[in-house]
Amino acid sequence: MPYTIAIKRIYQAAEPEDGARVLVDRLWPRGKRRESLELTDWYRDASPSNALRRAWHQGDISDAVFAHRYRWEIEDDPDVLLPLMRWTREGTLTLLTASREPQHSHLPYLRDMLLKALETEDQEADDRTPASSPCYADQVKPADTNDDNASSETPNSRH
Repeated sequence: MPYTIAIKRIYQAAEPEDGARVLVDRLWPRGKRRESLELTDWYRDASPSNALRRAWHQGDISDAVFAHRYRWEIEDDPDVLLPLMRWTREGTLTLLTASREPQHSHLPYLRDMLLKALETEDQEADDRTPASSPCYADQVKPADTNDDNASSETPNSRH
């Protein structure tokens, strides 16, 4: 199933085709008030750790090392991708960052991990139905534990 995950700078204006707009940065963008942004969520959990982010920005590690370590951080807690996967399944997801060059930030790596996780989940799903669809728990009626139609016979009571 094709999914649309866009990458933008938080300072760019929101557009109708953005779908869910999720800021994925550890730090809040300078000079921006939450009310001034059309955000669906600020989801820090999927952003790189502070130590990894600093090492990469300061040039202490290469892009390849960053990508590898960032993947490790995500794989360490794979449930961290679930909210982003749900937004993607509902329509377009736009990942936002304050980085000056969003295409050279952590977001392309995150998008790749998201698309791979969605593809894997779709392949593992039984009847090719996406497995992480929106939760419908509040619409499900609990099973009746007091079944009046249950037989009173026991296996040994038959002759």
